[in-house]
Amino acid sequence: MPGIDECLAEAMGITGALGASLVDWTSGLALGTAGDGPGGDHEAGAADATELARAVAQTPSFADPDSGSAPAEDVIVTSGDCYHLIRFVDTSFDSSAFFYLRLDRERANLAMARHRLASLADQLVLL
Repeated sequence: MPGIDECLAEAMGITGALGASLVDWTSGLALGTAGDGPGGDHEAGAADATELARAVAQTPSFADPDSGSAPAEDVIVTSGDCYHLIRFVDTSFDSSAFFYLRLDRERANLAMARHRLASLADQLVLL
C-alpha cells in the first residue's frame, strides 16, 4: 500500500500532470507535493483548493445520503490552460484529505486522470 510520496509520484505520471499535492482541508496545508504548484507555490494552491473543497463538503446539495464518506467524489475546475482536479480521500479517521492535481488542458485526458486519481485515492495509506 503506497504512502503519500509514492501516490504523488504516480499522480505526476498521469499524462499532462503539472503538479500534485495531498491537502488537509481542515487546515489548508499541503501534506505532500510533487511537480509545480500554481504560480510556483504549492502552499497557495493548497489553500485555494481547500476553499473549494470546503465549499463542496459543507453544501448539502452535493451530499450522498447513502454514504458516510465525503459529500462528493471529485471536483473539476477548468481554467484557460489547466484542469484542476480535486479528489476526496476516504480515511479511517476523519476523511479530511484530498488530492489536488493540476493538468495541462492540451495534453491531459480528463476522464483517464479522474480514473487514475480515484485509484490512487483508494490505495493511499495515511497513518
